[in-house]
Amino acid sequence: MPDSLQTLFSPLNTFVMGFLLGCIFLALALWSHWKTKREFKRYRSHLSDKLELDSRQIQDLNKERARLAQESEHLRLQIARLNERPDNKLQRDLEIMARAEKQMMINAPGFAPAWEMAKSQAVSQIESEEKGMSFPQRIFRKLLGGNGGNGQQTLTENGSSSNAESPAEATASAN
Repeated sequence: MPDSLQTLFSPLNTFVMGFLLGCIFLALALWSHWKTKREFKRYRSHLSDKLELDSRQIQDLNKERARLAQESEHLRLQIARLNERPDNKLQRDLEIMARAEKQMMINAPGFAPAWEMAKSQAVSQIESEEKGMSFPQRIFRKLLGGNGGNGQQTLTENGSSSNAESPAEATASAN
């Protein structure tokens, strides 16, 4: 036995066994490295796909938001144009008077000042509704993230740009 142990632990055999053991560990390390590298590449492709899908979705949402903003502006202009018609002006004035009368019934200590206050309050309510500031519209705007119609510029019939003045503002300034 001593001869077999001596040949087993001879410097050449020890070197060969160490070299083989090192090669095995090297192979395991390379395999683990390639596996990690492949997994990293897969994660990178997943991330790029997700970012691409997110950017497409954001672009679609921005297009939809722009379309809805344009449609909203178109409808606002159409409402302003319809409010300029004589029959619609009369109907609007009738609505103002009805709201002012309701307000007068509530607080009527002095008729003339109370009437003027009620009328101006009714005008401001109508104006805020026309500008999109009524309670339901504010709630929808908060939920959907739209912007208000305040301070928007519109094109007049002759093509020049001016601040939008609602018919109620024109009526209030005329009074």
